[in-house]
Amino acid sequence: MTDEFTVKIEGFATPGCGIARIDGQVVFVEGACPEDVVKIKITKKNKSYANAKVVEIIEPSPHRVKPFCSMQKVCGACQLQFIDYDYQLELKRRIVQDAMKNIGGLDIVVKDVIKSPEILEYRHKIQYPVSQTKVSKRILAGYYKTGSHELVNIKHCPIQPKICDEIIDFVREKAYEFGVSGYNEKKHSGDLRHVIIRNSAYKGDNLVVLVVNSNEVNKNIKKLAESVYENFSEVSGVCVNFNTKKTNVIQGNVSKCVAGKDFVVEKILGKSFKIGANTFFQVNPKSAENIFKYVKDYISSNFKNPVVLDAYAGITVFGICVSDVCEKVVSVEENTQSCKMAENCLKENGIANVEINNMDAGEFFQKENRKFDAIILDPPRKGCSKESLNNALRLSKGKIIYVSCNPATLARDLKYLTEKGAKVESIQPFDMFCHTYHVESVAVVSLT
Repeated sequence: MTDEFTVKIEGFATPGCGIARIDGQVVFVEGACPEDVVKIKITKKNKSYANAKVVEIIEPSPHRVKPFCSMQKVCGACQLQFIDYDYQLELKRRIVQDAMKNIGGLDIVVKDVIKSPEILEYRHKIQYPVSQTKVSKRILAGYYKTGSHELVNIKHCPIQPKICDEIIDFVREKAYEFGVSGYNEKKHSGDLRHVIIRNSAYKGDNLVVLVVNSNEVNKNIKKLAESVYENFSEVSGVCVNFNTKKTNVIQGNVSKCVAGKDFVVEKILGKSFKIGANTFFQVNPKSAENIFKYVKDYISSNFKNPVVLDAYAGITVFGICVSDVCEKVVSVEENTQSCKMAENCLKENGIANVEINNMDAGEFFQKENRKFDAIILDPPRKGCSKESLNNALRLSKGKIIYVSCNPATLARDLKYLTEKGAKVESIQPFDMFCHTYHVESVAVVSLT
């Protein structure tokens, strides 16, 4: 454990680690890039692999660059920022390719990753945990260090719009002034747990959400919310979200608008969407638009007036975006608030051929007997249950379009589908989360 070794990095693995070998054993090296020659120190070892950190870079990889953010090494949010962007894309393609081979047992060539239209100021949803120093009682807001719950106070983040830095800094200052305390995770005490900002890439306005350790809006939180709204013309509204649970879940189920509007408007493929305090929506809308266009183009090119199922639909962005090339879209989403917002979106966009079902996707699958020309699956990171996959096979006339943010669960689920006789036509990755190891993929599965 105290020995140092000089190694050449020969591969790459999530979460953002280089791969080396010492006497045949795999070593995962934090902060290393393929083709680096580095001196490393072992930090953890077991029978099958070891973890290590870089002590010295002896020969840097040709793909290694200087991070554009001074906080990159301590923040933990942008694991790949020290690697040039084009090579980041290649590494992400390999992550998906390796998952398909090693987990899915699939012999398929993964396409090149479609890059994000923006790689700076691309992140339009910001979620900052909040804490407070013991002595000075200064309010801190930022991201956690890698593998810890030690908060890094972030003053400037280049991957989010600049206005978000200004709003967060104002919240820190005014929270202290108004006597709003930061959250203490160990003691489960304090007022303000998180500050969330949803910035509209379409209009540039912002919805600010203050997540509080309470079931009501106390006078100090109210003053803070009103002050943020009054001091920023770019803020369309401020909501308070209530979360008293002793958990790592960021938001509770209930939010209250304290000032202004309770939404911002985003636009995707010419369609308008209202994004509220508890609404799931992609953090990188311009890259997300590439995904929606890819799916829409596939449906338009391969079907004439199809009936399409949009499962795990959220506010039914997929369904709404593809609706004008479909005879009908049937949407399924268990979150009631998301369904209500979807219904409002349909009215505002003048769309009459989308049916909203407010229920769990698994329950819907079990009771449904209609057949669909294509089924769009966009599940959370854990992927689909076997029951849902079986029912998707039962209800689809021929195509399943599987959208995934987790290559491992995508590979697992594709393996299951192929074991049932399906064939994977293509896998197209997209860079939704620039400078991180995360990658979004769209897999097209044929049942005939």
